[in-house]
Amino acid sequence: METRKNKNNLLAGLAGLLGVIVIVSLIGLYAARPEPLIIQGEVEAKEYRVSGKIPGRINNIFAEEGSTVAKGDTLALIFSPELNAKLDQAMAARDAAQAQNRKAIKGARPEQIMGAFEMWQKAEVGADIASKSYERVQRLFDKGVIPAQKRDEAEAQHKAAAATAKAAKSQYEMAMNGAEKEDREAALALVNRANGAIKEVESYLDETCIVAPSSGEVSEIFPEEGDLVGTGAPIMSITDLSQMWFTFSVREDLLRGLTAGTTVKVMIPALGEESFEAKVTFMKAMASYATWRSTKVSGGFDAKTFELRAVPVAPIKGLRPGMSVIIKTELN
Repeated sequence: METRKNKNNLLAGLAGLLGVIVIVSLIGLYAARPEPLIIQGEVEAKEYRVSGKIPGRINNIFAEEGSTVAKGDTLALIFSPELNAKLDQAMAARDAAQAQNRKAIKGARPEQIMGAFEMWQKAEVGADIASKSYERVQRLFDKGVIPAQKRDEAEAQHKAAAATAKAAKSQYEMAMNGAEKEDREAALALVNRANGAIKEVESYLDETCIVAPSSGEVSEIFPEEGDLVGTGAPIMSITDLSQMWFTFSVREDLLRGLTAGTTVKVMIPALGEESFEAKVTFMKAMASYATWRSTKVSGGFDAKTFELRAVPVAPIKGLRPGMSVIIKTELN
């Protein structure tokens, strides 16, 4: 009886030992199983930085942070009195140039033409009298009545009167013909220059109205109404929620299976446990000074980090920029 009892105890001990061995083996197998590697990234979206081309004061802001705007919507108005003053100056310069151009096209006034004609006729009369006087003096000189000096004086007066008449005729013809071709072209060029200056100022005035370059959500507004802004100063940011992607920083020894065109499953903690498909579209080595990591201590190599981008295969409801994204992969 005692022997049977000892035998049963031995069998029970062996069974317990066997159970312990099995449990330890299962724990070892589970512990040896490679755990999934978590690659964490972030949701990014296309962002537009809205800026003004001209300096001025923010007169009105028609959007709020978080509001949705459409492309072409007016976002803000900039008040710039300096531009209004420049426009007045440019318009005044154009008026003066147009007046000069009309004068060049019209030519001399009728009174000026009549005065030039009268001067020409007067000079012709003087030239005719001088010519007749010279002829009489020449006949008297030929007869020996007067000396040569008198004849020379009469000849000089005759030539001077003829030259005066010729000059008066030229003045009359110039008054009749109006301004020279070059003068008219120069006057027209002044008009075109003034028109160009006006268009330039008007184009700047158009920039006082800040419009949305794309549809999206206003993510940030920088100035307040009444603030002064300089040229190119950012006024607000617009995020296009229709263009979102995932960005990951992946060490190169973990890139196996992650190539451009590969479809991966990602999890977005903010949206629950559901997984989504994303397609890898871009890979690029990041700057060495920021991502280089030595692994030679463990007999490996110097690992670099790559920027990896992926886009959702299908739209994801509730996805927002800044959310965390996770890729789970097995280490070999």
